[in-house]
Amino acid sequence: MDNRQIFENWKTFFISKGLNKEYQESYLSYIDKLLSKNIPIIFEIEHLSLLLGRTTKYLNSVTFSPESHYREFKMKKRSGGFRTIDVPYPALLECQYWIYKNILSKIKLNYCAHGFAKKKSIITNSKIHLNQPELLKIDLENFFPSISKDRVIALFHRLGYSTEVSFYLASICCLNKCLPQGAPTSPALSNIISIKLDNRLLAFAKKFDLKYTRYADDLAISGEKLPTKFIDYITKIIDNEGFKVNTSKTKLYNRKGKRILTGVSIGTDRLRAPKEYKKKLFQELYYINKHGLSSHMTKMKIRLPYYVNSLIGKLNYVLSIEPENEKAKEYRKQLKEIEKAHSHNKLTIS
Repeated sequence: MDNRQIFENWKTFFISKGLNKEYQESYLSYIDKLLSKNIPIIFEIEHLSLLLGRTTKYLNSVTFSPESHYREFKMKKRSGGFRTIDVPYPALLECQYWIYKNILSKIKLNYCAHGFAKKKSIITNSKIHLNQPELLKIDLENFFPSISKDRVIALFHRLGYSTEVSFYLASICCLNKCLPQGAPTSPALSNIISIKLDNRLLAFAKKFDLKYTRYADDLAISGEKLPTKFIDYITKIIDNEGFKVNTSKTKLYNRKGKRILTGVSIGTDRLRAPKEYKKKLFQELYYINKHGLSSHMTKMKIRLPYYVNSLIGKLNYVLSIEPENEKAKEYRKQLKEIEKAHSHNKLTIS
């Protein structure tokens, strides 16, 4: 059923219920705005609860006691310290996936957004800045936590939802009055809320014939020459859009040499996996070949249950950037044989 037919069906329904003309026009205007964005019509919390398959009591619990619907754990950062991850329990996770699939995934992003975007990746992001004479890298501080619940409410309201519906949709997606790390809606919401930031930074970069991309909280601008005080202007735009620059991670490259952007080496005319990363990985695989998997794991005190899978994942990462890397292909083949033999032994023992 197309949107026009849906609109006419609602109109017929309102007439059949004897709704007065003023209310009809108000409801139909609301419906038309949502249909124009190809997103679901939601009138109030009772309607939302039916669409989500949850009771209003449950939605009120999520809204007013969100902390009881998440489990928290710490993840070690590569730069040191820990990142707090809040993972929603299955019932809430299902609601968030519904919001992502039916609402958030329908919103068109600026093409310069490469993180959590369809058909985009660290590779598409890095390729744009490949072998440019100058590169500026900027990191946004506390990206998800810096996006408040009020901004999320405002976003849903701009899409066309009523104040009440916007409040409940935002409540389902937020924890501690901001976007949580771990909710499937957070990446999409951060991208949509950053559209204006992307538009302004892209337009500013184009004035100086520069390239701009954003991968989540990692911003990159590159080109022949970045003007003096360019960083100051960029920082003002970022601040003006409600974000904050992590100055300790701001880097300007104006000489040839090592350059890593979103985990990809872009210092030459071809994309490469970082040299140190490959060296460490291949060394580890060399010792596995030399001493055997069990002996290597015992010697290195490795107790990871999915150690082989993690190594295959690392090789897949290298090959996603360097599909022609024969060494990585050979090591992956060997690991898959080890994994297969290990699985066979487990089945035989059981």
